[in-house]
Amino acid sequence: MSDLRKVLYVEDDPDIREIAELALEDVGGLILNSCASGELAIQQLEVFKPQVILLDVMMPGMDGPETLSAMRDMGVITDTVLVIFMTAKVHPDELQRYKNLGVEQVISKPFDPMTLADEVRALWDTFNA
Repeated sequence: MSDLRKVLYVEDDPDIREIAELALEDVGGLILNSCASGELAIQQLEVFKPQVILLDVMMPGMDGPETLSAMRDMGVITDTVLVIFMTAKVHPDELQRYKNLGVEQVISKPFDPMTLADEVRALWDTFNA
């Protein structure tokens, strides 16, 4: 099992993105590449090579599911990359939809900035168990 180091974070809201950056980098000690859109994330994917992708579900332009589909079409996301959706929409129907897209893990918003990195690491450890 490898230690989690590199996270690609995709969030269109600049305030939420800033809080997550502080939570993941400053508090969590992770290497973070933060993108404001799915399009930007796709451009960064091959260069950054993240272990985990945290992907906002609702974004203008390409939403989270569309971004994930485009990333998969590129062939860059392998079964060693953990994709976690971050969303306020955690109704059971929505959760089933995410699972149908191949995303097992969801972190609900609002998240706790003090525990976000630990939560991501725990999901990473479970993914790699």
